[in-house]
Amino acid sequence: MNSHECFLKQIQLKRQGIPSYDNYPFNLGVIKSLHKLDLHPKVTYIVGENGMGKSTLMESIAVAWGFNPEGGTINFSFSTRSTHSDLYEYIQLIKGPYRPKDGFFFRAESYYNLATNIDDLDSQDSSDRPIKESYGGKSLHEQSHGESFFSTFVHRFGGKGLYILDEPEAALSPLRQMAMLARIHELVQQNSQFIISTHSPILMAYPDSIIYNLNPDGIEMSSLEETDHYVIMKEFLNNKDKMLNQLFESEAEDE
Repeated sequence: MNSHECFLKQIQLKRQGIPSYDNYPFNLGVIKSLHKLDLHPKVTYIVGENGMGKSTLMESIAVAWGFNPEGGTINFSFSTRSTHSDLYEYIQLIKGPYRPKDGFFFRAESYYNLATNIDDLDSQDSSDRPIKESYGGKSLHEQSHGESFFSTFVHRFGGKGLYILDEPEAALSPLRQMAMLARIHELVQQNSQFIISTHSPILMAYPDSIIYNLNPDGIEMSSLEETDHYVIMKEFLNNKDKMLNQLFESEAEDE
C-alpha cells in the first residue's frame, strides 16, 4: 500500500475544546502531550505499560471512526455497558482519499459480549445469512477463547480494511501469535491498514510499521528492540535463572 492509499493518515487532539486536563481521561500523560499522531499506512503499534491509556486511546479512535465501543463492525450497535470515555469527541481523524471496504474494532476485554450479541442476532427469525457464517460457521462461544479470536481474524477480516485491534494476543499462544503476524501480512498485501495495541513482542515484529510507546510523560516513537516488552522478555529468556533468583529474593525481602 502506498502512503497516499492510507485510510487513516493521522489523528489530532482538538485541544482547544478540552475544558480541563484535571479529569480522566484528559489527565493521562499521553493525552496531555498529544497534539497529532501520524499513522503508518500498513501497521501502527500503540504499546506501553497498563494504565498509560492505550485502550482509552484505541477506543477513542475506533468510536470516532464509527465503530461500536465494545467492538465489531460499524454495523454493531449493542451495548452491555456504557463506560467508554468521551475522548472520541475531541479526536479529529485525518482520512486518506480512499475508503476501506471492510473494517473491525477488535477488543479483547469485551469480545465475550460481541460473541453473545452475534448469537442473539442469529437466534432471531430472519431470512438473512447467519452472522456466525462470517466467523467460521459456528458460534464463537462453542470455540475455545483462542480459537474464537483467531477465527475472527481468519474468517471475518476480508481485506481492504481498517482493523483496530486492542490486545488481540490476549488468548493466543506464541505459535498462534506468529500465525496472527502472518495473517496481518496477508491482509496488508490486500491493502489493509492496522492499528494495534499489544504487549506481545511477537506481534510488534511486523517490519513495515511504526511503534508508539506510551509512558507517563507522553508518546515516543520506538523500535521493537527498544521497547520494555522486548528488552525484558529477551533478558528473561537469556538469563532465566538469574532473573528468577532476583525476583524471589525481592519477594522474600518484601515479606
